[in-house]
Amino acid sequence: MTHALALPIPSSVGNIEAYIQVANRYPMLAEAEEIRLAERFHNEGDVEAARQLVLSHLRLVISIARGYLGYGLPHADLIQEGNIGLMKAVKRFDPARGVRLVSFAMHWIKAEIHEYILKNWRQVKVATTKAQRKLFFNLRSLKSGYEGVDTLSGTQTNEVAARLGVKPEEVVEMETRLSGRDVALEGSPDDGEEAFAPIDYLADSRYEPTRVLEDKALAHLQDEGLHQALAGLDPRSRRIIQARWLPDGEAATLHDLAAEFDVSAERIRQIEVKALQKMRGALLPA
Repeated sequence: MTHALALPIPSSVGNIEAYIQVANRYPMLAEAEEIRLAERFHNEGDVEAARQLVLSHLRLVISIARGYLGYGLPHADLIQEGNIGLMKAVKRFDPARGVRLVSFAMHWIKAEIHEYILKNWRQVKVATTKAQRKLFFNLRSLKSGYEGVDTLSGTQTNEVAARLGVKPEEVVEMETRLSGRDVALEGSPDDGEEAFAPIDYLADSRYEPTRVLEDKALAHLQDEGLHQALAGLDPRSRRIIQARWLPDGEAATLHDLAAEFDVSAERIRQIEVKALQKMRGALLPA
């Protein structure tokens, strides 16, 4: 009979080091005891039996989670996700298959930790396909075999690709992703007034709601002002401006308008200049 109940519950301790100490004090179960508890849980729905199966394998989760500390995520979070995988394994464990829970649970623990790392290691996902996931969790360890190498050479890239069963270009792409880092969109208050964060040059103010309303209002005022300025011209001047600057099709030439009004082209130019000056005066703010 296991004495797991005599120990404190790991979740009730104060910090990660205390948690690990308490978790490691839970003894591993003998095979016969493990089978007995698993049968009680699956046949009778005995939650206490499932609890003892989980507690006796917490040290396994801690050990597996420790292997993923190189990704810069909190050890406590890795353990927590691994514990979720352990509970899923206990729920699905069938002792009749002749496999110990420790072997069966490793897959579920790693799967949960992998999913957590992929979601939280970067704000932007670095691995979405099966091949990318395989590269993500194996490329670092394989690169460590090439001492003093920061970037794989062409030959080394081909070797890694062959070992993992992926294309060399996929190795290059993942190596580039892993070497990058997230950049904060907004700067820190300590950066100073003259510093520029990505948000300063990524934002497109053209579609900012206030700017859109202002542009629409300005366009309306300009259009209304243009019609008022044209209305202030005499008919000949208005015709010349519309034909030269606001045509429905191709703009008329000075000679075209000279022929229309039976005057010289120079006279049309003079009328045009005077009309434009009058319109500018009408469009200027009072």
